[in-house]
Amino acid sequence: MKFIDQTIIQVIAGNGGNGCVNFRREKYIPKGGPDGGDGGDGGNVWLEADNNLNTLIDLRFKKKFQAQNGQHGSSKKCSGKKGDDIKIHVPIGTKAINYQTREIIGDLIQHKQKILIAKGGWHGLGNVRFKSSTNRTPRQSTLGTIGEKRDIQLELMLIADVGTLGMPNVGKSTFVTSISGAKTKIADYPFTTLNPILGSVNILNNKKFIIADIPGIIKGASNGSGLGIRFLKHLERCKLLLHIVDLVPQNNFHPEQNIAIVLNELKKYSLKLYNKPRWLIFNKIDLLNTEQTNQIINKIKHKFKINEKYYFISSINKTGIKKLCFDIIEYLKK
Repeated sequence: MKFIDQTIIQVIAGNGGNGCVNFRREKYIPKGGPDGGDGGDGGNVWLEADNNLNTLIDLRFKKKFQAQNGQHGSSKKCSGKKGDDIKIHVPIGTKAINYQTREIIGDLIQHKQKILIAKGGWHGLGNVRFKSSTNRTPRQSTLGTIGEKRDIQLELMLIADVGTLGMPNVGKSTFVTSISGAKTKIADYPFTTLNPILGSVNILNNKKFIIADIPGIIKGASNGSGLGIRFLKHLERCKLLLHIVDLVPQNNFHPEQNIAIVLNELKKYSLKLYNKPRWLIFNKIDLLNTEQTNQIINKIKHKFKINEKYYFISSINKTGIKKLCFDIIEYLKK
């Protein structure tokens, strides 16, 4: 199934039914008086989170959602029927934004959570509502109001505890696959990961966390190069970022240059995301000896003030993986 994380839909709530003007006319009952009923309220439009969904693809093809109008009032003080509401099911992590005003309407982060995105119109009043001791034959009623009509921008941001970022081919997908049940595509060419993927990592004693793998970032991503930086939004809910770095120079870039590129693109995208807790994970240590590893790390320490934690791992051999996962669990506890 194609991964779609953004779309725009039109929602139209139902109109309220009009009030009725009517007078009771029955045999043997003179001067029956007013008995026009109220109209019914218009139907509302709701968004509801569903943990069985993971993409907005269904809303790419159906763009318009309209709730039912309320029925008009009738004689014998009968009120009109309320219009039926409609519910639009979306994945957990979907944010609803008013497309015209850019106002954030709501954020769905729990299964079955609902938010109102278009309010139905109010019912009109029948003439029975206007009778009084001085107005025994009221001929006035009110019209139902118009339901809200809006264009809604839906943005899906995956919910994960931990997110990975880094250049293409640094081993992000291999790492996520090695610690979770995620089935990510792994190959020796760039951008094997085309869409964000979630994996569940289970540790001893039923301790677990959710990790997100997103496509790699290259130089100029903020200007649209590669897959761009639009998938970075899926890291915004994460409590911890793992910046995975390939210790083996690739694409004519050395590890310290790769770190600088990713950090620069991250900073351009969002200072909030740039300032999130971030650990450096040096991968593929099985391809270098201790002396080569130390030389590279010394260069990195010289260029960057490393305040964050850093780890040495090999996703293939699973070296250092267990300690890293336990430390992540301990960090998330705090």
